[in-house]
Amino acid sequence: MKREIITTADGSTTIHLPEWNEQYHSKHGAIQEAYHVFIKSGLNLFKNRKISILEVGFGTGLNCFITFLEAQKSKLKIEYYGIEAYPISEKEIESLNYVDQLNVLEFEDVFQEIHHNEWEVKNKISSEFTLTKREQFFNEIVDENKFNLIYFDAFGARVQPELWTVEIFQKMYNSLKAKGVLVTYSAKGSVRRAMLEVGFKVEKLEGPPGKREMLRAIKT
Repeated sequence: MKREIITTADGSTTIHLPEWNEQYHSKHGAIQEAYHVFIKSGLNLFKNRKISILEVGFGTGLNCFITFLEAQKSKLKIEYYGIEAYPISEKEIESLNYVDQLNVLEFEDVFQEIHHNEWEVKNKISSEFTLTKREQFFNEIVDENKFNLIYFDAFGARVQPELWTVEIFQKMYNSLKAKGVLVTYSAKGSVRRAMLEVGFKVEKLEGPPGKREMLRAIKT
């Protein structure tokens, strides 16, 4: 499937799939969306402790990179796991402008490490942050009681409804520790109902720019 780099409304880049009219991040602002959904509504619930994060849809590495940046500020020790079935290409990595847009040139090497470190191996990015990238499909996730937080960043249900089913959210529920949290940009009724069916407590939150609402689910 054809993929092209586009610039979103906040100046940050993302990958666009013309055939689906779908992007890896919001066209209203890739960085703004990532911070609102995953940092403000997810990571910021955890303070001064060691946590384990699963990202479902590793994609451009933006969510991982900004989580690393937050870990430097917030005295968090993070074990980060990223799931991706179709890793992006070297050319696409070179076209992403997150380091410049975030004004963190001193961490350019970290952004490169995130993408170029070996898959299926725990990589030490810093004393506070490790990254394990797993090349697999979402339905192959079999973790149990492992994560404190899940970033659920799959392509939208409009184009990949199979990624937003009861079956997938049961896997998410199983993989979280007690009182673990899942955050996603989606606020679709069918998604909320699937989360409720597997046992999550679900709340609607204010959405990022361009979206009225988003969802946060807590393992009861």
